[in-house]
Amino acid sequence: MNRKLLTAEGYQKLQDELNYLLREERPEITRIVSWAASLGDRSENADYTYNKRKLREIDRRIRYLTKLFDDAQKVEYNPQQEGKAYFGAWVTLEDEDGQELTFRIVGNEEIYQNKQYISLNSPMAKACLGKEEEDEIEVATSDGRRTWSILKIWYPEGLAHK
Repeated sequence: MNRKLLTAEGYQKLQDELNYLLREERPEITRIVSWAASLGDRSENADYTYNKRKLREIDRRIRYLTKLFDDAQKVEYNPQQEGKAYFGAWVTLEDEDGQELTFRIVGNEEIYQNKQYISLNSPMAKACLGKEEEDEIEVATSDGRRTWSILKIWYPEGLAHK
């Protein structure tokens, strides 16, 4: 079994999406499809065709999310993580030119939720794991090897515990 890691925030967002699809969107689209089907000839019924396609997309997403939660592992914040870059951390780096880069290390299922999220499996995230503020990391990029200094590491869950 291949465990899929999710931050507590990402787990909740995906759970909320699944609940919304099951409790609100799917029943509404099913109602529209039933109404459109009752009008008769379905071959030229745009409401029926469009909403039937939408219903298939919703069902596909529900199956995907249901299967995801079978394999998902929610990673909760732990105070021992403070000061080091681990899963769920926000990290700010600075390159040799003084340019800053900020991102959050998350699982593959969450990277689409925010442009600043990067996969735990990415070279940048792997270089940061276990490092502390003021450490330097080196990563191979399309422009060659680059070095960054870690300016700041923080956890959103950690802020609530301080």
